[in-house]
Amino acid sequence: MSLPGPDWARIAPGWDPAARTDRDDEAAEAGLDALGRTADRVAGGGIRAAVLGVNDGLVTNLCFILGISGASVDAATVRLSGLASLIAGALSMAAGEWVSVRGQREVAQGMEGALQDAWRRSPPVVMAHLAQSMRRRGLDAETAARATRGVVSAGRTARQTSLRILFGVSAQDAGSPAVAAVSSLLLFAVGALVPLVPWFVTEGAAAVAASAVVTALASLAVGGALGRGSGRSAVRTALRQLLIVAAASAVTYGLGTLAGDAVL
Repeated sequence: MSLPGPDWARIAPGWDPAARTDRDDEAAEAGLDALGRTADRVAGGGIRAAVLGVNDGLVTNLCFILGISGASVDAATVRLSGLASLIAGALSMAAGEWVSVRGQREVAQGMEGALQDAWRRSPPVVMAHLAQSMRRRGLDAETAARATRGVVSAGRTARQTSLRILFGVSAQDAGSPAVAAVSSLLLFAVGALVPLVPWFVTEGAAAVAASAVVTALASLAVGGALGRGSGRSAVRTALRQLLIVAAASAVTYGLGTLAGDAVL
């Protein structure tokens, strides 16, 4: 006796099995492949490090440069200060990302060890928790029990799979500390260089305006790319990014002007 097929009306309302085409199947395969690549970058910390690195570089150095220039110092001082901020910020970002991701991996590895100890002490208890977790995800009791036995029979990957099912984490999902650190360092440096470049070709009010313009354009590009990558409106995400940078820059420039008047 054959088992009944899936209830497509409930799983995919609006989809007509009779209208299925090879082109639709190929498009779905391509979409899943793209999602897999994105998931790998997310898990590896690459996307997070890239967004944080570029954005922090843009905002930090623009604000720093505007704060310094608002204090009415000469262009040479702005250039030197901007380069120092770039180097210090890039190294700080790299160190912070490495420590953060490494810490996540170590915590997950510790959890794997604790779970392994629970397996040694009472496998039935762990299996019961696995089955319960799967039932919370919508599986019926019989299917959850079969899936639990499948996890246990996975051999070397059973511990990591069990941890992911029970608690949603694993050491592998934490990402690579080296990838996060190098990505943050390089991308912060790139972002921080953008508002600094105009000061090598001009100075004064023209350099301030040019720094603001090129940083605004870079912020729009970063926001738009992030919006497209997340499936949201590229325009809305780009404008949100621009508003954040503009607000931070305006506050910093104003404080720099006040500080310059008070100190100088």
